[in-house]
Amino acid sequence: MRKRYDAQFKSKVALAAMKEQQTMAQLSTKFEVNRVQIQTWKKHGLDNFKSLFAKNGNIELKEKEELIEELYKQVGMLKIENDWLKKKYNSIS
Repeated sequence: MRKRYDAQFKSKVALAAMKEQQTMAQLSTKFEVNRVQIQTWKKHGLDNFKSLFAKNGNIELKEKEELIEELYKQVGMLKIENDWLKKKYNSIS
């Protein structure tokens, strides 16, 4: 049975690994997680750490949210138009 870990647990383990106050074996025993998994989470944390302080990250996220909102509006309008055209077509035939 595969275990699933939430983001909070992963970040806690990755932070402990980044501190390097304990060996991977000790961390593995303490958190009951495979050493390779801890190393993967640590690498992922280090790779994405710089994005926490990037100003562009927030701007890009806001732009993506605005784009998604606009696309939902367009989908809604197209659905309404499609329903209207179906009614018109059915009334003609």
